[in-house]
Amino acid sequence: MVSPGILLVDKPAGLTSHDVVARVRRAFGTRKVGHAGTLDPMATGLLVIGIEGATRLLTYIVGADKTYEAVIRLGITTSTDDAEGEILARADADDLAAVTAEGIDEGVRALTGRISQVPSSVSAIKVDGRRAYDRVRAGEEVVLAAREVTVSRFDLLDRRVGDGAIDLDAVVGCSSGTYIRSLARDLGAGLGVGGHLTALRRTRVGDFDVADAVSVDDLADATPMTPAAAAARVLDVLHVTAEEARDLRHGKRLNDQASRLEGAHAAAIDEDGTLVGVVERRGADLKSAMNMPEVAR
Repeated sequence: MVSPGILLVDKPAGLTSHDVVARVRRAFGTRKVGHAGTLDPMATGLLVIGIEGATRLLTYIVGADKTYEAVIRLGITTSTDDAEGEILARADADDLAAVTAEGIDEGVRALTGRISQVPSSVSAIKVDGRRAYDRVRAGEEVVLAAREVTVSRFDLLDRRVGDGAIDLDAVVGCSSGTYIRSLARDLGAGLGVGGHLTALRRTRVGDFDVADAVSVDDLADATPMTPAAAAARVLDVLHVTAEEARDLRHGKRLNDQASRLEGAHAAAIDEDGTLVGVVERRGADLKSAMNMPEVAR
C-alpha cells in the first residue's frame, strides 16, 4: 500500500503540471495524486504534490503565499503576456530610451501592496465552465474580471538594456491567485512601452521551499513528507490524546475545547505523531473539518 504524503517537486520547463502529476503517479504506483497550484509549461520551480490521503491537505496549502523569480522584458507586448505568445507590438526606440530607472521603480511601487489585477486571458480561470485559455485557443475573445491580490514584495535585482528591450530580473512575493505575467504586462503598459514575462521560477509556497524539492528524474527514490510533518508547516498544531484522536476520527466533537485553537484551523496530531486531521471551532467545541482517511506516521 502506498503511504500518504506531501512531495515537493522541482518542475522543469516544457512540462505541464499535469505531466508532473502523471510521472508521480507512475513512480508511486497510485492514481490518487494532486497538486497545490498550477505552473505554466514555460515556468520552472516548486510544485507541492499530494499523494493518496494527503491530497486532502492540498486544500490548506493551495491558498498559501508564493515567491517567484521572474524576468520581465519591457518594450515588447505579446498575445499571452509571456514569451510563448505572438508579438503584438514593439516599442518605438525613442519611447524605450525615455524609460528611466526612476520610472521603472515608480511603476514597481504602483504594483506593490493590495492591487486590482486583470488576469491574463490565457489563464486557467474558468469562464462558464471552460478554461479561459481553451476559449482563447478556440478563437474566442476573453476578458476576465479584475481581482484583488496582494504583492508583498516586488524587488528588482538587475536591469539590462538590450536591442529593442529592457530586461528586469525580479523577485515577487504575492498572495495566491496573483499572475506574474499580468504584473509584467501592467508594468510595461504603465511605462508606455509594453511588457511581457520571459522567465518564471516558483521558489516558495508557504513554508515549502524549492531547495527541498526533488527533480522529476529522481521521483523513484524520493521520500515524501509525512502528512503530520507537512500539516505542521501550514497550520497550527493541536496535540491530542489517544481518546481525543479516537473521538475526532469517529466524528465526535471535543466539547468546550475551542479555546485551544488560536487560528481558524489546526492540525490535530496524536501522541504517536500521526495526523488525525484538521480541526476547527464550532461554537465552544472543536470538530473535524477534515479527517485523514487512514493512519500514517
